[in-house]
Order: sequence, then C-alpha cells, then structure tokens
Amino acid sequence: MAKVPRNFRLLEELEKGEKGIGDGSCSYGLEDGDDLLMTHWNGTIIGPGHTVHENRIYSLSIECGPEYPDVPPTIKFISRVNVPFVNQHTGEVETTRLGVLARWNRNYSLETILVEMRR
Repeated sequence: MAKVPRNFRLLEELEKGEKGIGDGSCSYGLEDGDDLLMTHWNGTIIGPGHTVHENRIYSLSIECGPEYPDVPPTIKFISRVNVPFVNQHTGEVETTRLGVLARWNRNYSLETILVEMRR
C-alpha cells in the first residue's frame, strides 16, 4: 500500500478537524493559516459529561514534526488539567502514559488522539 505524503495527510486532517469531530466535543486546526509546513496546531476538547471535567473547555497545542504521521505529534495542554497522562508541571502529554500514543501507528490521526484523551 502506498504511503500518503505528510502534507496531503495533514490537509485531509485540517479539513476534517475544522468541521469538528462527531458531536463537536473535539476540534483542531492550524495555529497559523500561513504555516505552510502545517507543523503547529491548536486543539480543543470539551470535557465529557457526568465527570469532573463536564463542560470544561481544554486548549492544547499540537506539533506535527517532519516525521508525522510515522511519529506521533507532541501535545501540550495549555489549560490546566489533572489527568494521569499529562505532566502536571509542563502540561505535556506523556507519550508512554496515553495508550494511543504509546502504540502509535501511522493510521492514527489527530482526531484519534483527541477522542482518546476525552474518554
């Protein structure tokens, strides 16, 4: 099977992310529309219902490096959040502590990550 080039893949993800995911509880897009390399992204997660995070809005920064999607993106919470996979001092998502990042494969997407983090 042919590998989709990084920029084509990110263009697809951009289109999907700006429309919102499913019920609109997660979204993502480029931090700067002039970012031709599509490296720096923003993400938003609305906390799931019936949890301590219900209706809270969490902002994230996402960096898709030059090896994406073969290598997972780097993710950092801008909003303070207390979940096991986030470093409480830096806000960075610890790859080894979030299943989808720990077992990353190139078929996963930014959507996959955000949906997994919202659970």
